[in-house]
Amino acid sequence: MWKNSKWHKRLTALIVMGALGISVTAPLPKAEAVDAWGAAAQALGVYAAYKSSLAGILALGNDVNAQVQSRIQDVQKNGLDGNDNDVQVVNSVMAQLLAKGNYVLKVNSLPFVWAVNDSKDFNAACYPTNYISINRALVRGLNMEPDELASVFAHEMTHGLEQHSAKNYAQAVAQYMGMSMINMDTNSMDWNKLNGLVNYSIAKNITLPTEYEADEGGFYLMASAGFNPGGGAAAMARMAYYLTYETQNFLEYQDPDTKRQERESYSDHPETKLREDKLAQMMSDYGCAHVTVKDRKDIYVDGEKLLSAESTSEDYDNTAETAYLVAGALAKAFHDYDSITGWNFRQDGQGNLTCLSSDRVNALLQQFLVKAQAGAKLQSLVEKAYAGEAASGARNKMLAEESKRNQKLAERREEVLNADGKAVKKLRENADAYSDYGQGDKALAQMQRVFASRNMDNLAESQAINARAKAVSGDFAGALSEADKAVAADNKNIYTYLNRADIYHMLGELDKALADIAQAKEIDKKNAVSYYLAAVIEDEQGNTEKAKADFAELYRLQPKAVSRIPDEYLQAISQKEYEKRQKDKAEARKKYAEEWKKAHKDKEK
Repeated sequence: MWKNSKWHKRLTALIVMGALGISVTAPLPKAEAVDAWGAAAQALGVYAAYKSSLAGILALGNDVNAQVQSRIQDVQKNGLDGNDNDVQVVNSVMAQLLAKGNYVLKVNSLPFVWAVNDSKDFNAACYPTNYISINRALVRGLNMEPDELASVFAHEMTHGLEQHSAKNYAQAVAQYMGMSMINMDTNSMDWNKLNGLVNYSIAKNITLPTEYEADEGGFYLMASAGFNPGGGAAAMARMAYYLTYETQNFLEYQDPDTKRQERESYSDHPETKLREDKLAQMMSDYGCAHVTVKDRKDIYVDGEKLLSAESTSEDYDNTAETAYLVAGALAKAFHDYDSITGWNFRQDGQGNLTCLSSDRVNALLQQFLVKAQAGAKLQSLVEKAYAGEAASGARNKMLAEESKRNQKLAERREEVLNADGKAVKKLRENADAYSDYGQGDKALAQMQRVFASRNMDNLAESQAINARAKAVSGDFAGALSEADKAVAADNKNIYTYLNRADIYHMLGELDKALADIAQAKEIDKKNAVSYYLAAVIEDEQGNTEKAKADFAELYRLQPKAVSRIPDEYLQAISQKEYEKRQKDKAEARKKYAEEWKKAHKDKEK
């Protein structure tokens, strides 16, 4: 998370409750000493808990259904931001990060999805499923400034890329179990005190380091995507002001006196000013250490002052943000160009010397160069900066660090390409699930990963699933062409027929769809999917007897699929299941009516 840790706190609460439940129901007697076998058993228990927890959350994070539910739950709780401009700005920033950012998804990670909710809390969070929840208050609080938003979103993406939620949760489980076991053996501490100690330890030793990692990873991700590298420090400066002077949420309030920020001592996030300083240093290093900001307003190039930033807002003093964004444009230029030629110093037609391209990232810099009449001075400073690089080694150092980061990404790409057949099969299953939800673009992206893999296990089935994804995306001609190739490649695989049948179904060519389903039934008479698809199409055709027969076979083969059978067929297939469904519906209606009545009664009060 970027600002606070509600997600981690909820996880920690679950950990504590679970561990206490174990300790209360099965307390161990006080021991003077722990024998070797007992210690080993406890250690193995903690390790097993860690591995189990990690595997569970990683599996959740690689489940398309869980990702969809993540968004649904967020929206149900917080609502959606109704301001189209907020959403458009967020979508634009996220699209640029995804398209241009230098990052690699792990093979067991889903592609990023996001939504802007209507929460009044200044926050954003990345779920284990790579669903990024973005609060309206954050978007408005950062004044919809793209570079500041990019730093936040890239921070959250780094949490997802590094699978921090899963790792933090597993480590927290292990830490709590370990400390609980020690306490049960020695009876050395009150359980309430132990809870406090464990929570503090988890925040400082597990969550806090990953926040630093997310700040760093987010910085390089957003910079690689073309955003202003000063955006991170600017966002921190803005956050500090917002949390001190603007927030209406008492829990978010940050005392301006750092000595009185006792709350920060128990936070699982770094202190805001410290984060600002570190991100400002990253910005400087990114630009070969040429550019620095002093006193949050003065911009220097190699120790010589260029100009002082001023506030550009009528609502509050945003001098620090402005300084970082001006300095960030300079740092980006020093990073991107290895000589002054790339800066394109020129007259602007109004008697001013300007430089760089006239895009958003450079707009503030160009504005302040005119205001301070500092164009010629900057040109001189830039010339001297490049002239001194050979002696200082500044550029070589920057390039060496960048090479290390790129090497790590290259190694991760190799890991993904060399993923085993089981992992590739899961990618294919996820693609199919995205198609089920009508998200053809996500399905096609997953299939690109499948086809790029060096260990793809089933070309025909992969082609069939890719064909269906094309159909979901509206490319029916391409879908049928690839589906035909899949059937030709393996006419004994029922899924080549079933996927082509689904494409025919989308096109309204029902007889062709049923013909393919019939072929699938001949290959495998025990596959329930064939009967379900056939029943749906037959119902659409009005052929109720055939539909009833196929729904009945679906129920026989897979009783848990009863929820897919419409009432009018279920009553004839299983009276017991039908009556249970009607009872459940009646109870649900009654519960809804009671809740509605209570809610409106409370409003009247």
